[in-house]
Amino acid sequence: MSQAGQKPGTPQAVSRRRFLTLAGIGALGLVAAGSGLKLLGGAKTRAEEAHTGAGERVRQWTAIFDLRSCDGCQSQNTAPKCAQSCILGRFVPEPMEWLEVYEHNIAGGGSQFVPTLCMQCQNPPCVNVCPVGATWQTPEGVVLIDQTRCIGCRFCMAACPYERRFFLWGDPPRPPETALVHYSPLHQIGAPKGTVMKCDFCTEILSAGRLPYCAEACPNHAFYFGDLEEDLATNGDKVVKLSQFVAENQAYHLKAELGTKPRVFYIPGHGEAVGRSPFKKGRLSVEWPWNKEGVKTWKRSGR
Repeated sequence: MSQAGQKPGTPQAVSRRRFLTLAGIGALGLVAAGSGLKLLGGAKTRAEEAHTGAGERVRQWTAIFDLRSCDGCQSQNTAPKCAQSCILGRFVPEPMEWLEVYEHNIAGGGSQFVPTLCMQCQNPPCVNVCPVGATWQTPEGVVLIDQTRCIGCRFCMAACPYERRFFLWGDPPRPPETALVHYSPLHQIGAPKGTVMKCDFCTEILSAGRLPYCAEACPNHAFYFGDLEEDLATNGDKVVKLSQFVAENQAYHLKAELGTKPRVFYIPGHGEAVGRSPFKKGRLSVEWPWNKEGVKTWKRSGR
């Protein structure tokens, strides 16, 4: 029946050729979905590929550092185990410290230790200034870097108020076990020189139900990781209601006045929960165990 003679309320007639064309497009879409192929390009595809949540739930990852329990590993007589574990677990090249434990002076002449990593800002200056879209935010709120797109302009490093981005000045030494690892923004192993690296929040580990390397290594259970959507966080020893834990302990953000909206919280303290005096200063430096003799290391970190 022609379109003119078509009865009201019935579908428009479709030619056999048109039907086969539409059916072919639909089949292609099903095959692509089943095989994990991405038909859309650009940052959206990278964000989808970086999404590591379980099922259809989109996690909203966050971290809480309880400074009441952080003594910079003075009680262990070692370098901060969180920073050391990050270096070992993520094969971070020298002298980068994706997670660095600063000793910060407090009122009265004492000090506290403040573990500092990428704040996973919800209004990230780094993302806003990148001219090529090499750094972006996943649906889970985590900021990642695609080193295959990065042009090394370092605008993001200049924009980061926390100085938590690092530039690869050359080809970093890597342990043999990373030789067959395929590059991914989720772990950044194999990133080329002339690009930027930083903490990636170990999201693939979080999604598998484990704590990141830094939290697992903390002997005092000072690190909590959790999901803002589920309103729960854990340090591996206990589980807390995230919003209540943050509110009751007057948690704060670093440089909150800048409007970056970090996903990392801090509970005030100087290690008193583990017996540290604020006047016991000093911490040991981390080490990079896989640097071979004769390998040139860089003198610059952060900016």
